[in-house]
Amino acid sequence: MKLVKTVSAALFVSALLVALSGCQKQEGPAEKAGKEMDKAAEKVGQQIEKAGEAIQDAAKGDKK
Repeated sequence: MKLVKTVSAALFVSALLVALSGCQKQEGPAEKAGKEMDKAAEKVGQQIEKAGEAIQDAAKGDKK
């Protein structure tokens, strides 16, 4: 009887682990592309900020 409970518990835990791993959202190609676009937009924004600062410094006569 104890063996039956142990096997049942092991099967239940195994089924639970399989179910939980199935819930994990897999990233598709569109989501990957979107993340890459976000990274690129962030880099462009940083470069625009640097250019704006350089223009302001040039207007003030400061050099870096």
